[in-house]
Amino acid sequence: MANNIALAKSYVPLLDEVYKNASLTSDLDGAPELVRAGANANELIIPMIEMDGLADYSRNGGYVDGDVTLTNQTVACNYDRGRKFTVDSMDNAETAGVAFGRLSGEFIRTKVVPEMDAFRLSQYASVEGISKAHGAISTGDSLIKALRTATTKMDEDEVPAENRILYIRSDLYGIIDDMDTTKSRKVLEKFSKIISVPSARFATDITLNDGKTEGQTKGGYKKSEKSIDINFEIIHKPAVIQFTKHQVPKIVDPDTNQDADAWMYGYRIVGIAKAYKNKTAGIYCHTVTEMSAEA
Repeated sequence: MANNIALAKSYVPLLDEVYKNASLTSDLDGAPELVRAGANANELIIPMIEMDGLADYSRNGGYVDGDVTLTNQTVACNYDRGRKFTVDSMDNAETAGVAFGRLSGEFIRTKVVPEMDAFRLSQYASVEGISKAHGAISTGDSLIKALRTATTKMDEDEVPAENRILYIRSDLYGIIDDMDTTKSRKVLEKFSKIISVPSARFATDITLNDGKTEGQTKGGYKKSEKSIDINFEIIHKPAVIQFTKHQVPKIVDPDTNQDADAWMYGYRIVGIAKAYKNKTAGIYCHTVTEMSAEA
């Protein structure tokens, strides 16, 4: 059993690569060295910096003193999900490692990543104080106009041009691709990266199924009744707080499993997807219809 566990665990480092390659929002992940664990299990400590602006310089008095304040802000994780699978030992006597690798990889690609993308994008779309617009978009010209309005708004709000990522609904991105004009290329050049998002992952509010309640036993997520489809979302990476605090696959062999003669594979992920209160101008969300005041 020990050899099988070691073989199964050898797949664990590869799962990070599966996540990074499959996730549409992994580009927004913050540098892990900037955060540390909080006092409680679901908390992270993030550095915050505030400073005074310029003041008049005097030839007699010299510089005016200014304050720089570096504080550590404790934030609570808002995402904590997991799932457990069992594989009968007789069905999997010789291939525990291979089965774990395939199970975990497929689970992350098809279940974990889509839900995390949908959760994160909905969270950022619902942040109070971000820039919003709405309206149906059916032509390339209307899309380019909406994108130009968005980038102009962010320029006026002095959001740095670098690190602006455009998340755009897949069918709308196809419209711009079909145009292939100087006008469309100029608009797209304003973004450091453009990511096409399936409509299933692109809504202002989602429900995370608990896996226990009737109708939710399959787990996963779905758009809520109050959700509005998103046309595109522009996110300046430094504006968001996105970290994964805890991401671990757990492997229990049949000899240790007290519930069944089976291998048990558990997966849990804890993280955060929020925005800095002083950087809400770094998020622009364009929806199909107007978002309510509560969103």
